Amino acid sequence: MEITIIFRIALVGILVTILNQILKQSGRDEQAFLVSLAGLMLVLFWVIPYISELFQTVEELFTF
Repeated sequence: MEITIIFRIALVGILVTILNQILKQSGRDEQAFLVSLAGLMLVLFWVIPYISELFQTVEELFTF
């Protein structure tokens, strides 16, 4: 696993948190929710290949 993916996820988390707080303070709760959802989807798209690789490795490990 690359270390850059961890930094990317942390950066997205920080940006989403800041935007979420700004939008909630201005009374735009729906847009804050959409920003959080978009950040979650972005991180999931980055992590899914690593999860798939993990399942393949586990499957190869237990295949005789």
